[in-house]
Amino acid sequence: MTPFIAEFIGTGLLILLGNGVVANVVLNKTKGHDSGWIVITAGWGLAVFIGVFTISQFSGAHINPAVSIGLALAGKFSWVKVPGYVLAQMLGAAAGTSLVWLHYRPYYQVTEDSEAIRATFCTSPGIRNLPYSFIAEIIGTFVLVFAVLYLAAPEVGLGALDALPVALVVFSIGLSLGGTTGYAINPARDLAPRIMHALLPIRHKNHSDWSYSWIPIVGPVIGAAIAAGVYMLLDGTVVLTP
Repeated sequence: MTPFIAEFIGTGLLILLGNGVVANVVLNKTKGHDSGWIVITAGWGLAVFIGVFTISQFSGAHINPAVSIGLALAGKFSWVKVPGYVLAQMLGAAAGTSLVWLHYRPYYQVTEDSEAIRATFCTSPGIRNLPYSFIAEIIGTFVLVFAVLYLAAPEVGLGALDALPVALVVFSIGLSLGGTTGYAINPARDLAPRIMHALLPIRHKNHSDWSYSWIPIVGPVIGAAIAAGVYMLLDGTVVLTP
């Protein structure tokens, strides 16, 4: 399996199961309807575990442009490979979220809440304060990428045995920091599904909130860059002199 195909499949699995758990909780008449935030955060953590574990041997299982960028900034991944990885992650996220829509289509048809429908595709803040939402995405992604950098194998990315620690990191971020913005912490996880929300024929959907869409893209990239910088400083790669 090529790294491109692996990242496509891994990210697709991540979004299928991650957005799938959101759909199970917020759409009307599902068996998991209104089961709450713990179910969503646990579902996303397990989605990360499956996405990472299944493809790690083929691509390092970044499944997140912020992770690819953070690893490249820290010198643990080739910049030449970053565009291909990001493209694969975007396409995988689009495919994964489309499968969620297909799987839950009868439940979308009986759900009239347009905010709940959009939540099964992409993120939005609980309180619409864009500067603080931006900061929240930076902080959440910093925690993720900083942890990943210490779990990363010397050659490329993550090993299969690191899937559970990464899943626990995402679970922890969701529980502790995710209540502000829905913790995108992954540009592919938000942008590609938001595009599909705009394109797919979904009854009762409203606008795709493009005015907010830059935050879960730029925030995670900045968070990843800060994490890489702190990691290199602590690792001795960068030395501050008076």
